Amino acid sequence: MGAKQVFVRFYKCNLACAYCDEKRAGSKSYLPEDLFNEVKFLELSKGPHHSISLTGGEPLLYAEFLKIFLKMVKKEHMKTYLETNGTLPQELTEIIDLIDIIAMDFKLPSSTGQRDFWKEHAEFLSIGAKKKIFVKAVVTAETKEEDIDKAISLVRLAKGSVPLVLQPATPVTPHDKPIAHNRLMEFVEMGLKNKVENIRVIPQIHKILNIK
Repeated sequence: MGAKQVFVRFYKCNLACAYCDEKRAGSKSYLPEDLFNEVKFLELSKGPHHSISLTGGEPLLYAEFLKIFLKMVKKEHMKTYLETNGTLPQELTEIIDLIDIIAMDFKLPSSTGQRDFWKEHAEFLSIGAKKKIFVKAVVTAETKEEDIDKAISLVRLAKGSVPLVLQPATPVTPHDKPIAHNRLMEFVEMGLKNKVENIRVIPQIHKILNIK
């Protein structure tokens, strides 16, 4: 939060969360070499940057592309920051050695309106724990305590002290009800009582700053 990054936004996602507001069209095609040249140009002309953020959509849908692109980035000693929904552990194994930081989502079923991905999340977190990693969970007015409890359990099972960020969903439509502040604090207290000391609430900063 607050760091200067180069954003590489990947088109398409394997999920369709209820609170998602990403555009599903208007993407541009790149070869790995072309993308690397554009990123390197930005680093030289606008840098230095903290890292290159690989976001989406879901970047791990493009694991084969990333294997080529990230090797080029690694040679330039630029730091890589993967933002992912944490549901594709096999794809993570293919590029884990080329990633520096992982921002992993827990997709809470009561927040997303989809099935749970606890099995995938547990495997993903186990693989990702070899790198610097933190976990983010988007919370809404519909988020249930049982989902927060499960997320806390997975964080506690992970090696080391994995930070857990609770991110209140920004309403997408005028009819969307935001999560109440006291409810957020209840979720934080659940984490603290269960020995997850590095738990915090961080809103969607880019929404506050009106940056896309």
